[in-house]
Amino acid sequence: MKQSYVSIGLVNPKSPTNVGGIMRAAGCYSVDEVFYTGKRYPLAASNGTAQYNTDTKGAGQQIPLTGVESLVDSCADDVKIVCVDLVEGATPLPEFEHPEKAIYLFGPEDGTISQQVINRADAVVYVPTVGCMNLAASVNVLLYDRLSKSSQTIACDELIRSSRDTNNRVKVKRKVRQLSVG
Repeated sequence: MKQSYVSIGLVNPKSPTNVGGIMRAAGCYSVDEVFYTGKRYPLAASNGTAQYNTDTKGAGQQIPLTGVESLVDSCADDVKIVCVDLVEGATPLPEFEHPEKAIYLFGPEDGTISQQVINRADAVVYVPTVGCMNLAASVNVLLYDRLSKSSQTIACDELIRSSRDTNNRVKVKRKVRQLSVG
């Protein structure tokens, strides 16, 4: 039985490009589900000429992307709500200890997470930057941080072989360097 659970919640996202990038990140970091609120994303995504395919790994075919009325009300009782936003009083991401089961909520590209949602969160974190990052970039940084702090063991070369593009067969040649003592 899987002990950990991670989902992403997007507050009224507007850009199919960002949502596609988030789905690709979800696939790279083994996210279980992605949720969103609002009408901007479905409206923008319905216009085929406006959407760029940034989910080039097809993660959206394996990971559910679901529209919901409330991100907070849509998660199970044992799932911790973690808001990720530039909010005064938030914990810097490098100092944050990720819960085993979490939904990470991100504000829209052109706004922020409401005070009501912040008040219901179990934790509020921010990515220390000068200025704000792109939504999909923020999701990638958060998910990488979660993975890097986890006890999950990764076999390096096996992971590289399963993750890289089919056109990449480059290897590091190990050289033994002799140090001179002088």
